[in-house]
Amino acid sequence: MIAAALGMAVLTAGRRGTLRWVPLGAYALAFVVSLLLPGPTSGVPELGAALLTLLSLGLLTVREQASARELTWQRNTVAALRAGSERLADARDADAIIRAGIGILDKLQVAPNLAFVAYRKGTPHILAATGAFDAFLERPIHPSDNDSRSVQADHWVAEEVLALLDKTQRRVFHVAPVYGRASNHLGVVILARPVPTPFDEDEKGVVGAFSRLLGAQLGQWQAIRDLRDANDLTLRSLGAALERRDDDTGGHTMRVVSMSVRLARRLGWDEDQVKALRWGAYLHDLGKLAIPDGVLHKRGPLSPDERRVIQTHTVIGYDMLQDLHFLPAETLDLVRYHHERWDGTGYPSGLRGQNIPDTARLFTLIDVFDALTNARPYKPAWTRERALNEIRAQAGRQFDPQYVDAFLRMMAEHDDAHLVM
Repeated sequence: MIAAALGMAVLTAGRRGTLRWVPLGAYALAFVVSLLLPGPTSGVPELGAALLTLLSLGLLTVREQASARELTWQRNTVAALRAGSERLADARDADAIIRAGIGILDKLQVAPNLAFVAYRKGTPHILAATGAFDAFLERPIHPSDNDSRSVQADHWVAEEVLALLDKTQRRVFHVAPVYGRASNHLGVVILARPVPTPFDEDEKGVVGAFSRLLGAQLGQWQAIRDLRDANDLTLRSLGAALERRDDDTGGHTMRVVSMSVRLARRLGWDEDQVKALRWGAYLHDLGKLAIPDGVLHKRGPLSPDERRVIQTHTVIGYDMLQDLHFLPAETLDLVRYHHERWDGTGYPSGLRGQNIPDTARLFTLIDVFDALTNARPYKPAWTRERALNEIRAQAGRQFDPQYVDAFLRMMAEHDDAHLVM
């Protein structure tokens, strides 16, 4: 009987669930049946052997079950790390990072109900969720008793978020804070289980580690965003200063930036392209710093030599920006080529059609429209209708016909909106 039980234990090794307990139950049942059958009675040695066998089988079964759970946990952790690292690497903003972080924890199968709570304009919101929390995604969290408690207190936020769930979905819960750079508090991860199984130290440790990883990613993204914002503000300020040399009335830079971005988004450009266009619009006339005032501010037509001098501003500006390595190529292309023409008669390189970079091809249309509708030292301002007719007439000559069509539709919709207002 002992040999049969050991054989069954070997055969069921590594199995899960009730099947793994079959050898232990079968041996106990067989021993009880043997006691009931007629024949010689079992003595103390036989009973001792039976008890030792039962104890050994039980310990082996429990140990193997624990080892199986540990192996499953390790596999889930590795799978979560693999999938999560890929999603975190692809995340382009804070919301995507948060979703990836919750996805990692979901892969771990620590708890079916997960929520990430962060602060938007001082109010906690559930920004990512799984399980029963999913119904409350994007929901703001307010004190249920209108008490004036700090919204930054994790325990209060956790209490209010957990109260959203039915009690059967939150029999056990765990709260892990998320911190970014310089211990900057970013939010909390809340885990809830419908079963009364407490979170063990291993689970809490792994959840804490993933929360720190999430905080590090969010902190890094925040630092990059702050740097980009600083770059954008610096370039905008530089553009505003530059236009004072060429535009006594001011406002040219912000007008062309705003209109260029509107047209680019209408054309479906992604945000990286829009950013490159915006930065190029800020800097498009940087090279005019090197143009003598007598040429730049001359009233009346320029001589051929003066025209050649002022045309150098595109290449000069391009060369001046070479050491700003954070500028994308599309920004530099706009600065260098925004006076190229669709028919190939522009400068500095005489590029034609699709060979002109997209940012330069779009911006030149906006730049010319703004120049036509605002007074310059050499000309009065044109009416809006006259300027639009000129843009339409230059489609296929100076400008990309598709961009002209999109621009005219955009301007017509803008006019219609003003009529309705």
